[in-house]
Amino acid sequence: MAEKVNNKSVFFNPFSKNNPVIVQVLGICSVLAVTAKLEPAIVMGISVIAVLAFSNVIISLIRNTIPTNIRIIVQLVVVAGLVVIVDQLLKAYTYDVSKQLSVFIGLIITNCILMGRLEAFAMANKPWPSFLDGIGNGIGYTIILVIVGFFRELLGSGTLLGYQVVPQWCYEHGYVNNGLMILPPMALIVVACIIWVHRLCNKDLQED
Repeated sequence: MAEKVNNKSVFFNPFSKNNPVIVQVLGICSVLAVTAKLEPAIVMGISVIAVLAFSNVIISLIRNTIPTNIRIIVQLVVVAGLVVIVDQLLKAYTYDVSKQLSVFIGLIITNCILMGRLEAFAMANKPWPSFLDGIGNGIGYTIILVIVGFFRELLGSGTLLGYQVVPQWCYEHGYVNNGLMILPPMALIVVACIIWVHRLCNKDLQED
């Protein structure tokens, strides 16, 4: 029973209580860069979930055979191999989104969330908990990407997933899209607002 409870917390804690973006403040660069539209934010999130989950499992499986002095290199090689696979799949099946994400798919290799989970969790735990940890942290990261991408695209372009959401009559009566929302600094402000609301709802995370 204890193991099940532990696995449950490992999976669900990154959704909110220990979210990698708004609590640990990791992976901020990609949050700023790929959330001007909702679709690339979702694709980026799914890509990170896949890479994080499988890299966690692989490192967990070979953790006892990795020499300590080259463990970071081994982790980077594993992540890089998975990122190449994800990048090729995106180019094959969602080429337009792949172009929008540009170099940021490749930069998953250096994402702080991945390296942090590999070093802090996968190197010390068995494959199944490591898989849950990877999925949980990937979903936690994706949740923030989706929220930020939702508000930036809606307020900045009047669309969601490329479809017009703000009615035409709003524009005819003077409504104007907020162009600032599609600029990277506004992503940081939206993340700050999410952190503020999250802290209000979680008193234990507030500093005295």
